[in-house]
Amino acid sequence: MNQWKTCLNTSTIKTTPLLEKIRVTAEAGFDAIELWINDIYEYIGQGGEVCDVESALRDCNLSIPCMIALRGWGEAVGQEYRLMLEEARRRMELAARFSSPYIVATPPREPCDLQQLTDRYGDLLEIGREVGVKPTFEYISFFQGAQTLDTAWQVVQQVGDDDATLIADAFHTWNSHSTTDLLRHIPGDRISHYHIDDGNPNVARYQQTDPDRVMISAGVIDLRAEIEMLREIGYKGMISLELFNQQLWQQDPLEVARLGKEKLDAILASSTL
Repeated sequence: MNQWKTCLNTSTIKTTPLLEKIRVTAEAGFDAIELWINDIYEYIGQGGEVCDVESALRDCNLSIPCMIALRGWGEAVGQEYRLMLEEARRRMELAARFSSPYIVATPPREPCDLQQLTDRYGDLLEIGREVGVKPTFEYISFFQGAQTLDTAWQVVQQVGDDDATLIADAFHTWNSHSTTDLLRHIPGDRISHYHIDDGNPNVARYQQTDPDRVMISAGVIDLRAEIEMLREIGYKGMISLELFNQQLWQQDPLEVARLGKEKLDAILASSTL
């Protein structure tokens, strides 16, 4: 029996309308959905209401374990940083309205002083406590601000805040020079959320970006080993399918979601210590 609930990150069916994403996620059998705040902004901009999204989530009995994302906070300077913090607060307040415990804090695309990144992550955590949401630190293999699991874990330790956590991601760990078995040594309660995805067998490792991800079990990452490490450290969060494959976006979203759920269930069932 699987010890984790499963989640669909809606980037996997990105081009599908927001309320349809919610319906598809539930119909495919996922327990939860990972929503992008920009999708909600766009829905509101087109005349929709936040209460429409809340109603759809209730009707489909889906929770939101994590929302995406806080951006621009790591590299902003001067007055721009104050504005970025104001926008971060607005996004956290929206996440709190949806009862999402976490919101992703995305690092800069360009190189950034690690101490600055750590201090500013601390600023986000302070705002999060006021709002009732925990920003969680993300590493991205093709962003120079924080590329590796090692860097993310360093930030989480150095910020000196009990609320500090990171998102572990199979693709970003594999596609960067992360320490292969570091995940095994991070306490499970310091990992907020886990993204499962796979690397493209036809593109060189360390050179892949979001669109290169392929359906889980169709790529080259040892996902069962990753799941086994999560078991070892007592991780109790969600396992969230996160793909950005444009070929999948052109297919029927329900079929894509169902296939992802089938593959995910198979991986979880076959991964044992």
